[in-house]
Amino acid sequence: MTLAANTSPPSPLDWRQRLRAYALLVRFHRPIGSLLLLWPALWALWLAAEGQPPGRVVLIFIVGVFLMRSAGCAINDYADRNLDGQVARTRERPLATGLVSPREALGVFVVLGLAAFLLVLLLDWKTIALSVVALGLAVLYPFMKRFTYWPQVFLGAAFGWAVPMAYTAITGQVPLQGWLVFVAALIWALIYDTQYAMVDREDDLKAAIKSTAILFGRHDRLLIGLLQLVFLGLMAYIGLTAGRGAWYFGGLAVAAGLSAYQQYLMRDREVAACFRAFLNNNYLGLALFLGLFLDYALA
Repeated sequence: MTLAANTSPPSPLDWRQRLRAYALLVRFHRPIGSLLLLWPALWALWLAAEGQPPGRVVLIFIVGVFLMRSAGCAINDYADRNLDGQVARTRERPLATGLVSPREALGVFVVLGLAAFLLVLLLDWKTIALSVVALGLAVLYPFMKRFTYWPQVFLGAAFGWAVPMAYTAITGQVPLQGWLVFVAALIWALIYDTQYAMVDREDDLKAAIKSTAILFGRHDRLLIGLLQLVFLGLMAYIGLTAGRGAWYFGGLAVAAGLSAYQQYLMRDREVAACFRAFLNNNYLGLALFLGLFLDYALA
């Protein structure tokens, strides 16, 4: 028997309680999504600027990442307002419990999206144009789990779109290297969001929610492993073509070790362990960035 979302009107909240509810809506207490979105943007900024991105541009991207991730959470919960109550991990989300109304969630999305767009206006017109695509991907992704078993690809495109924006902000164009970093970021998102979906697989099946974890079935670890190899190989190729040295490839070696550790965590497909494997990707992204940063700084 599945639990339906609670649609009864909540008790009146004072402004402090309402702000807290909005903070829960945008996962302010769980920054992992913002960090997973941030690392590819930083990789791209450092590669595009050959280790010397303007501090102003870096700050704009950092703030923009947190704004867009928060906006994405709001529109995601709006899209899933009738589904989250059927999944154990999400049934306490503010929309599922009635703490935040659907209209409020849309309002939060619009405010945060406008704030991110105003921030992008500080950059060149090409980057501004690309930001419109980013907004469209953020709106599109939450609805894909109803129609395709590949919603993780749409998430990867949404999370990775900061890469072409970063190259455009630095160089005025997106060279082949930029698109390779974008593809790498998309594959990485496909990896970690499949791990994330493994946590919800049983509930998702009951609620008719589609995911790559369901599509891959008993071959999930194998296919994630193959994607990890492709991702690491692509990042190695990017490093070679960018002329990077020992520090970068040291960071890549750490990332490879973390990928192996994630496979170990997932060995029994235990829910909590799969979630730890997902969270471990933050360290993987950090290792790659630190290797890139130190390689340019100490070259």
